[in-house]
Amino acid sequence: MPLIYGIHAVTEALRARRVSRLLHERGAGARVDAIVARARELRIPVETVDRRALERLTRSGVHQGVAADLQPMAAYTVDELVREADGPALIVVLDAIEDPQNVGAILRSADAAGASGVVRQARHAAPLGGATARASAGAVSHVRIATVVNIARALEELKALDVWTIGLDAGAPGAYDGVDLTQPTALVVGAEGTGLRRLVRETCDRLVSIPMSGAVSSLNVSVAAGVALFEAARQRRAVRGAPRARGGAR
Repeated sequence: MPLIYGIHAVTEALRARRVSRLLHERGAGARVDAIVARARELRIPVETVDRRALERLTRSGVHQGVAADLQPMAAYTVDELVREADGPALIVVLDAIEDPQNVGAILRSADAAGASGVVRQARHAAPLGGATARASAGAVSHVRIATVVNIARALEELKALDVWTIGLDAGAPGAYDGVDLTQPTALVVGAEGTGLRRLVRETCDRLVSIPMSGAVSSLNVSVAAGVALFEAARQRRAVRGAPRARGGAR
């Protein structure tokens, strides 16, 4: 079972009813005491451990005096992310992103922007517990996640479901805010430094970039994903309630 730690991550996991066991350090403060009380209300097993044991379990992560074992996450398919979306699907596809901080931040942005879910690869991907859960501020317990064997094949599946696949690529000539993101859309983001892999890049319907005005040539992948997600959310708010033409330019 994955282990998560940190006040926000554990609080959100409790809200999502995913905690199977809570571990806490005695005297860690009022916020941890409140978490312990809530766990006991939910009849979740609670264990008091010393700081050394908690640091060993969390591999010296910033645990803030509390950690939790999680129940297995619900397993979603790409098809379910699309068909069960509330309105036109908005999906983030992670191509070989292995940094837990980046994955956690993307999950947090996906949750805040109202995304339908996230697609990740089983290999070459950050695990969803520990540092990822903490960086997501608990969003990992709320965002629907589909884990696939092959990202390029997942993109083909999305396209077959009439989802427009948009890859974020620093070298693309078109701008991210110049495309219609109100239709079912998958935003595809690649690993820090290397970007999208060749086959993934070639499989996308379109590549777009985020124009940069400063000396730095590109944004951190989690920031780029957040920028694109909130542009999609902005466009969708602007047309909410208005009739939308079928199809769209690709």
